[in-house]
Amino acid sequence: MTASCALESEGFAPRPDLDPSFDPADPRVPVTVLTGFLGAGKTTLLNRILTEQHGHRIAVIENEYGEIGIDHELVVQTDEEIFEMNNGCICCTVRGDLIRILARLMRRKHKFERIIIETTGMADPGPVAQTFFMDEEMKAKLRLDAIVTLVDAKHITEHLDDSDECRAQIASADILLLNKSDLVSADELAALEQRVRGMNRLARVQATEHGGIDLDQVLDVRAFDLEARAAETPEFLQEELPFEWAGLYDLTPGTYELALAAGPDPTIDLVLGGPGLEHEAIFADWKRRSILLYSGDAETRSGSADDAPAEPGETLYRLTVDATDGARLRLRIPAAGRYVLLTQHLPEEFDMQLTDAAGGAPAPVAEHRYASPHEHDDSVGSVGVTAGELDPSRFEQWITNLLRTKGPDIFRTKGVLAFRGRPNRFVFQGVHMLFDGDDGKPWRDAEPRGSELVFIGRNLDRAELTAGLSWCSA
Repeated sequence: MTASCALESEGFAPRPDLDPSFDPADPRVPVTVLTGFLGAGKTTLLNRILTEQHGHRIAVIENEYGEIGIDHELVVQTDEEIFEMNNGCICCTVRGDLIRILARLMRRKHKFERIIIETTGMADPGPVAQTFFMDEEMKAKLRLDAIVTLVDAKHITEHLDDSDECRAQIASADILLLNKSDLVSADELAALEQRVRGMNRLARVQATEHGGIDLDQVLDVRAFDLEARAAETPEFLQEELPFEWAGLYDLTPGTYELALAAGPDPTIDLVLGGPGLEHEAIFADWKRRSILLYSGDAETRSGSADDAPAEPGETLYRLTVDATDGARLRLRIPAAGRYVLLTQHLPEEFDMQLTDAAGGAPAPVAEHRYASPHEHDDSVGSVGVTAGELDPSRFEQWITNLLRTKGPDIFRTKGVLAFRGRPNRFVFQGVHMLFDGDDGKPWRDAEPRGSELVFIGRNLDRAELTAGLSWCSA
């Protein structure tokens, strides 16, 4: 996770003098969650919000799915502050980062009238929405205003039957925007509206083109109704926590090693707490503490033998897990007792093993799984490729042929390209076989001119994509 500006402490409150929608009866800052499947038009709508003269000071939290961070280049340059989260999906691997950013925003000296969270196209917005009901401070200062889901009217039917994330985004919506409605017939649009209404009878549904909609229909609409949502979807209130697993160990003094193999994510967060208490009390107490720990900074570890031993206490450790070598973390236990180990993911996902100095393998005397893991479709992946300056005619020839032949499996393409002889970046975006591009901001004189392209889809061949972009080199 990277932030585009320095974070300051002190108070956090809306500015009634700047925000005409400020309600003194409910001074909490409204939060809009902007979601939708890959290529639905979320960034287009976000750009409209950022460029219109609405008089609001907005903080934007942006999450993207892909090996290379591209989205910051796609968002227009404004005076708003944009925070990027690009090391995973907001509903699972970086949900703790979301909690941290929100906690820091609540301590900002400079006030915001509203917050917009743009999720990755592969996110389930349910866990994101639950974030605003997990912590008393967040509930007191932030108000979930609406989940706004954009639907790609042209391509959505290709994903409704086989994408859990796509269906979850529609089912969670307070406002459904059937975007790109100009690309389908009136009968197709009517059939789509009927289908999505069958999936979510509570949402307001509206057809849009290029994300065009009056902002008062998506901002400060007070559309999120927790009671109605819980009645319609009872599992919504099943709390999901930053940690999925906790294990209790009876340990003697000494040094232990926690070993992890490569898993589904390049990092894993964990906490070592104790000693004391029986397991029922420990699980209940650490359920609360695990949320609070995510509002502070994590201590980053490289996962090598050179790292200092982790000590029991209320420290959040973020461990880097190498794709080949995994990770190692030494633990120093100062006294005999019962200790709790909390992990962001399930132990079996990383083949986690705890050993003592003699080579023994202490087993947990009790364990607890806080929530079922959120899983993405394993067949969908992301490949990022890079090159230097490109020949524009070669690139057009290659990308046209690629998307014509592989388009059904390529859900989303986005990139920032350096074309030979052109002073500006070329911002490229595509959805399946449709693509478009336009000039972005100019290259600076001393800036390296390079091209980055991200593909998201099924059955992606990294070697083929790398070779193809290299063929386009000037």
